[in-house]
Amino acid sequence: MANETAIYEEKMAKTIGALEAEFNTIRAGRANPHVLDRITVEYYGTPTPINQVGNITVPEARLIQIQPWDTSVLKDIEKAINASDLGINPSNDGKVIRLMFPELTEERRKELTKDVKKKAESSKVAIRNIRRDAIDAFKKMEKAKEITEDELKALEDKVQKITDKFVAEIDEKTESKCKDILSV
Repeated sequence: MANETAIYEEKMAKTIGALEAEFNTIRAGRANPHVLDRITVEYYGTPTPINQVGNITVPEARLIQIQPWDTSVLKDIEKAINASDLGINPSNDGKVIRLMFPELTEERRKELTKDVKKKAESSKVAIRNIRRDAIDAFKKMEKAKEITEDELKALEDKVQKITDKFVAEIDEKTESKCKDILSV
């Protein structure tokens, strides 16, 4: 009976992983190299993630430095950053690209926390949808006489406990990210 719920627990864990990846791309007050994760550069005709064409460092709290291994790709990196939704103008000195993150305004911080909460809520909906799918599958199993009514109840309870655990984890991560964004 444990392996019936394992599939759904794994799906819920993947939802949490996706949410964490989304949270990493939302910038707080300081520079985080993960904001570049979704940006790709045309490198010899192939879209390539920025972290695969150069070295990314954070020398200061609000500065990201990208040093490409091949300087011919500097202009392409600059173009990719400008085309992204990052909202930061890269400065290029011929060897490295620097991204200076401005101090976030109070208004922008509040917008970002709303965004974080919205993403968290949609993750909770995804978790609940997985729970619904699990319960539907268990009811079908009971209807087909593969499991008893008592086993159905036990499985429903187990899936509910797993759901509660993941929803609590989402709340925890959301609160932590919001605190991170709002701290100056």
